Amino acid sequence: MTETPETTPDTPSDTPPDRLSASPRSPHYAPDLLERGVGIMFNGTEKTNVDEYCVSEGWIKVVAGNARDRFGNPLTIKLKGDVKPFFKS
Repeated sequence: MTETPETTPDTPSDTPPDRLSASPRSPHYAPDLLERGVGIMFNGTEKTNVDEYCVSEGWIKVVAGNARDRFGNPLTIKLKGDVKPFFKS
């Protein structure tokens, strides 16, 4: 029986995580991955305004213009479709 090597946080992976957020308030926020540069292909088109994504559930959240909620945070809209994240580097 062979053991598979596990990736540690110090070892960069070639695949982006299943879920990632650009907002520091989110539990899915990972600044080291965001510094590396993550791009999103959504339904065959590259999106540059993605705030959060989830590959397994098939959705992205994009910022809705200049609209803000009562706490001053930008409002987001959830769009469902085919999500494919990639590293830009």
